[in-house]
Amino acid sequence: MRIHFREKPYDLLVVIIFAIPLVIAAALATSGPVRVALGLIFILFLPGYALIAALFPSSEDIDWIERIAFSFGLSIAVVPLLGLVLNYTWGIFEPTTVAAIFIFILAMCGAAYYRRMLLPVEKRLALSVDLRIEGWEDYELLDKVLTIGLVISIIIAVSIFVYAFTVPKTGERFTEFYILDENGMADQYPTSLNATENGTVIIGVVNHEFANVTYTVRKDLVWIQWVYNNDTELDEPIEMSRVTLHTEDVSLDHEKVWESPFVFSIADAGDYRLEFLLFKNGDLSETYRDLHLYIEVS
Repeated sequence: MRIHFREKPYDLLVVIIFAIPLVIAAALATSGPVRVALGLIFILFLPGYALIAALFPSSEDIDWIERIAFSFGLSIAVVPLLGLVLNYTWGIFEPTTVAAIFIFILAMCGAAYYRRMLLPVEKRLALSVDLRIEGWEDYELLDKVLTIGLVISIIIAVSIFVYAFTVPKTGERFTEFYILDENGMADQYPTSLNATENGTVIIGVVNHEFANVTYTVRKDLVWIQWVYNNDTELDEPIEMSRVTLHTEDVSLDHEKVWESPFVFSIADAGDYRLEFLLFKNGDLSETYRDLHLYIEVS
């Protein structure tokens, strides 16, 4: 098989064909390794190649090795400049960034097409690649099998490398569980109340489990008495009684956040521990996360 062009600028057509799928993927908000691979080509190669094609439309200007090397270098230079322009105009967001790069590629391809078609055919940028193996018919069967096996091995190795590079690795799986004061700060918690006075906290859950998780949030009020421990020489809380105030199920996708205010009051004076217990996927036999506040009621 032979790849060849000179009369028609098929390389510019290939550039545009590579760019269009990523624009569509960005518009549809899709994700995955294919999009990442296209994105790397879209950002790190295509803008520079289109610019080089516009600057040097002839085969006599620079050779293909220099053209490809400059394509990567100019892409790295052009994309930040486009980002700088966006920063002072429409803002740096994924849709505006993709649109700006795509418009730049189209403009440079248009300029490259115009300049190249003005040249005589013999001076236009050309590429000829002969994929036929010389003397293939003369190879023995074993040599053919080994050659095909080597090519397949190289393809598999490159595919594994691209997959490992483009597919994000699953990080640590965990869940954030927190309580804030009524102003959304980790500061003025209601730790001292009068009897029947309302206290308010905000309970938050953030899913970093890389999967949808159903959480159960339970709030328990524990009446405690402080007892001096001679061994530790500290006052320690002893649980006297416990009552469940409220239970709620929350289903969250990965990276989703749930926050909810919780208003409570305690009728009798004394010392209490307000416990916030988090259970995962319906398993109420073991607490997944737990938080508490010590409250003195006058």
